Amino acid sequence: MNLRQRTQKVREFALRLGFNACGFAKAGRLEKEERRLREWLNQDRNGTMGWMENHFDKRVDPTKLVPGSKSVISVIGSYYHPDHERQQDRYGNKPKIAKYAQGRDYHKVYKKKLKKLFAQTKELLGGLEGRVFVDSAPVLDKAWAVKSGLGWMGKNSNILNKNMGSFFFIGEMIVDAEFNYDTPVTDHCGSCTRCIDACPTNAIYEPYRVDATKCISYLTIELKDQIPEDYRDDLEGWMFGCDICQDVCPWNRDATYGKMEDLSPRQKLLDHDINFWEELDIPQYDALFEGSAMRRAKFEKYKDNVAAAAQSLQKN
Repeated sequence: MNLRQRTQKVREFALRLGFNACGFAKAGRLEKEERRLREWLNQDRNGTMGWMENHFDKRVDPTKLVPGSKSVISVIGSYYHPDHERQQDRYGNKPKIAKYAQGRDYHKVYKKKLKKLFAQTKELLGGLEGRVFVDSAPVLDKAWAVKSGLGWMGKNSNILNKNMGSFFFIGEMIVDAEFNYDTPVTDHCGSCTRCIDACPTNAIYEPYRVDATKCISYLTIELKDQIPEDYRDDLEGWMFGCDICQDVCPWNRDATYGKMEDLSPRQKLLDHDINFWEELDIPQYDALFEGSAMRRAKFEKYKDNVAAAAQSLQKN
């Protein structure tokens, strides 16, 4: 079996598992991304996410993370659902949850499918060494998605795919086999600045650059402390994550629906008014968010998010 045939077979495996696209890139040091990441970190744009400074060499070079690796296989899978198109009208004066967090925790869904993809690839090749990753290690997944031709980096720092939009997750297999490698696609953002203009906290401080310390997703998820008073009025009702810069993106007008049922919105998380969220106690919290990415916000953080979301809704 030649490189073209094995590449095509693995791509077919990925699509059958429910991923929307699969791309291949040669493993090696990400020199351009290394410079950009170092500059971003030196400016303290990562806020309290100190883990982004850890294992820097491994983060910018997968051959150090997975010794002997030759290829990075990236997969993307949509979490967009027809119900998401109706949510904007239903939210009204209710707290909002980012689309990606409305279904089952994607880490679990993706990891299970990537392990299957790895096993199928290993059987196909008669042997394979490597690892699979879903936001679980120092891997620059967006950079590898770009290198493998799955999209371009948008001005909001999300990966945009011409056919899919940006409502998708990214996963990787870093392996010791070679494949036919894809080429990056061109940037199609053009002169558009809708994502920059729409961000209520001015987190996109210049095209393709986001200051995490101002981003609503960071403030409601990664920041373990209370949301600073300076930003509480500007949350526009978001209590976990934020979709503003993606919702306004023209490439998401016809976003591709996902194929993985587990990522579909859970109705029990939707359509609740502020009173429901404010009165939730710990046992109810545990039951409601079982198997959900929203558990990343511990109960005390969740309560502060709800209070801040309520404050912003009163303002608007």
